[in-house]
Amino acid sequence: MKIGILKAGHVPRRVADRHPDYDVMFERLLAGRGLTFQSFDVEHGAFPASVTDAEGWLITGSACGAYEDHPWIPPLEAFIREARAQSVRMIGICFGHQVLAQAMGARVEKFSGGRSMGAVDYECCATGETLTLLAFHGDQVMTVPEGARLTVSGGFCRIAGLAYDDEAGAPWAISLQPHPEFDAAYEADLIGAYSDGLPPDAIQTALDSLDIPLSNEVVAGAMTSFFTG
Repeated sequence: MKIGILKAGHVPRRVADRHPDYDVMFERLLAGRGLTFQSFDVEHGAFPASVTDAEGWLITGSACGAYEDHPWIPPLEAFIREARAQSVRMIGICFGHQVLAQAMGARVEKFSGGRSMGAVDYECCATGETLTLLAFHGDQVMTVPEGARLTVSGGFCRIAGLAYDDEAGAPWAISLQPHPEFDAAYEADLIGAYSDGLPPDAIQTALDSLDIPLSNEVVAGAMTSFFTG
């Protein structure tokens, strides 16, 4: 199954010599599961010709805000809506979660409560299962789009996961605020690169959390199952 990765951002230059870019992180996360990948650098305007160029789409994280005035965000939102119209499955992670929700009518904004960093526990709304995943975000989805379902929630980020149906009522998209593609080494470097102005105690708490076992493989399995139906 071919998955198109829509790169909405890139690993920061100051740590790029030590870590792969976001599309490679996802390819590693989903390796060995019968999927193939093609990347499109949508942040720099490189969009697929059609939503049918892949059998599923994955939107990555980004340093940009979904609500910011960037010329590539409206075309990305249009692409999202066209994927829904043609029932091509889609997954959004972090910025991908936010822009997918915004394209469907949600409000996304910089969260007044600050930034989430480090390993964070989230609850699966349907089962009560706990997922421990790495977070690094200051923006949040603030409203659930009409017709969407809240699937994952956390104490700091209430709308941490959403599910959507297509126009016929079949499963179409899922999204998640935290990062199943991140590992502890990259999270530590990311915190270090963006620590200016953040409370020292919050930084230390985030760094101390990085030894906690993560649920990345659980989420990778769920992502694969969603794509393959």
